[in-house]
Amino acid sequence: MTAIFLTVIFLLSCSAKKDSEKETIRIGFSAASETFLLERWDRDIKIFMHTARGLGAEVIFAKSPGNALDQIPQIQYLLKQDIDVLVVIPQDKVLLGGVIQKTIDRGIPVLSYDRPIMDVPITGYVSFDNHEVGRLLSSALISRVPVGNYLIVNGSIHDNNSFQVNNGLHEILDPLIAKGDVYLIDEIWLEHWSYDEALVEIGKVLERTEEIQAISAANDLIAQAAIRLLSERQLAGKVAVVGQDADLVSCQSIVEGTQLMTVYKPIQQLAARAAGLAVSMAKKEIPEPDRYIDNNSGKEIPFYVETPVPVYRETLDSTVIGDGFHSQEDVYRNATAQN
Repeated sequence: MTAIFLTVIFLLSCSAKKDSEKETIRIGFSAASETFLLERWDRDIKIFMHTARGLGAEVIFAKSPGNALDQIPQIQYLLKQDIDVLVVIPQDKVLLGGVIQKTIDRGIPVLSYDRPIMDVPITGYVSFDNHEVGRLLSSALISRVPVGNYLIVNGSIHDNNSFQVNNGLHEILDPLIAKGDVYLIDEIWLEHWSYDEALVEIGKVLERTEEIQAISAANDLIAQAAIRLLSERQLAGKVAVVGQDADLVSCQSIVEGTQLMTVYKPIQQLAARAAGLAVSMAKKEIPEPDRYIDNNSGKEIPFYVETPVPVYRETLDSTVIGDGFHSQEDVYRNATAQN
């Protein structure tokens, strides 16, 4: 069956004339539309493209409307566009292995963006330290609830980052679980990064018991599902909830006291760095990585790492607002309306 996908092409070449002997670098950028259900991704793409334009590159951006399998013909399309490098936000960590290997075999570098592609020797991976994200989530909860019942809601089982965050969580929590200070009521793994799925699965737990003092949500979308369910039970603000991505609604929830913390990942730095890496890789230059990772391909993969930042009520102004990620007016809108 032929997959139908929507392709949006942005030609981002500089208006100034280039040296006629120097060809413009063409970057193929693949993302699945599922990605754009999350607030942050529109920012990533815009920053990446703006930076690529400044470097004199043009970007062919393809977005598929369906499931993970639809990303395969999308990449096949990009390969026909005479691209010099492929950047991919993979919806599934393993399903793209075949088409990515064909890309590599053609001598086209592959940069995995934010989420790693597993089992094939990609050229590089650029993301935040997701293990540290998990450590930040658990540390925040322990600071508020050193003794109590915890619920962990993990992200998509198809995203390797979910497992990295989970590893970081357990690094901090497991000694306290073993000690008996923390009791794990349940640990949920979601099929997708889905608000609706999170509502259903967290709801099942709350139907069994409302004796929960802390909830670790894998991202802010999931955190908001938890807060909605807690609000329906008059428990919002009484249960410590944490998430990641610094979505506007979660920053507002922090002001309101219904979310304890979110992990801010400076998208400007990540996306701009990724654009620079893509241009370098297209020139067959591999910048020195911050470290290497094992993606089960038999080759150590260069990993370019950005640092996540915890955001609490008292640090909103110096982080997400100070960086221009959200405006002060937007973050404090609900609090201002109530005054």
